[in-house]
Amino acid sequence: MKSLCIKTNNSDHLEYLLDELNSIDLENICFSCNEFKHYKNIIIHYTGKKDFDFLCKISSTLSLFVIDVLEENIVKRILNQNYFYFSSIERDNIVTLYFDLLIEDFNLIFDKKFNSLYNSFFDFISSNKSIVLDGFINFRIKKYMEIIDDLVNEAVNNFIIEKEYQEFISLLNVYINSQPTNISEIHIIYSNTDSILLDENKNIIPTKNEYLNSKYLSDISFSTNDYTLNTLLTLTPKDIYIHLIDNYMDEFINTLQLIFEKRIHLCTDCNICHIYNKTSYPKI
Repeated sequence: MKSLCIKTNNSDHLEYLLDELNSIDLENICFSCNEFKHYKNIIIHYTGKKDFDFLCKISSTLSLFVIDVLEENIVKRILNQNYFYFSSIERDNIVTLYFDLLIEDFNLIFDKKFNSLYNSFFDFISSNKSIVLDGFINFRIKKYMEIIDDLVNEAVNNFIIEKEYQEFISLLNVYINSQPTNISEIHIIYSNTDSILLDENKNIIPTKNEYLNSKYLSDISFSTNDYTLNTLLTLTPKDIYIHLIDNYMDEFINTLQLIFEKRIHLCTDCNICHIYNKTSYPKI
């Protein structure tokens, strides 16, 4: 017979584990919940002959318990300890970004976390008859904590980048609204990150660096769109007509909308769009 005692005083944790044990796919297993002086204990007895299967099932259950129930609080604890200088609202935003990272590559990250926890639990309960959950979580899941710590750091970096980006947008927005309008309208013929700028008379506006007076207010780069943005900041047009040849809105177009707001007009089907359509125009 194989027996295990799981010790915890958290009622929610007890309820989760009892529910999981009720649905465990293994014969010859019984369990009960008892309250003693210091802990509420789940006592599990396995009377079958497949001890390995029993250890696998319990290790899996405890691993999923950490991921499903405890992980968010672990993330918040790391943030409170290592990134206390962020406000509570900012830390909440970082938690959201943390779980966004999990969604981006869910299977790979989940497998790394689960396997790390599973190995830790399996090794421990293979040679011990009781486990204090709080103590085990705090001191015996080092590899799992390293994975979580790396993900938290990445979420923090993403938050800082996004914060700087929003500050950049705000600065540019204030800047263009404080400048006089130097041209009534500009047309942007845009396709696959490349662009042609036309003035109100449909003449091409040069965007070479030596032609322009720099108006950058930030070190943030927009790659091949730098010169386009610089031209718009220099000329501060009253209206900007963006002709999307591929009908595709990328990050740069979204950024222009944030900076220039109501000055931006999107177009996908006009005379200019047809003239510069990729089927009739070799390359922008």
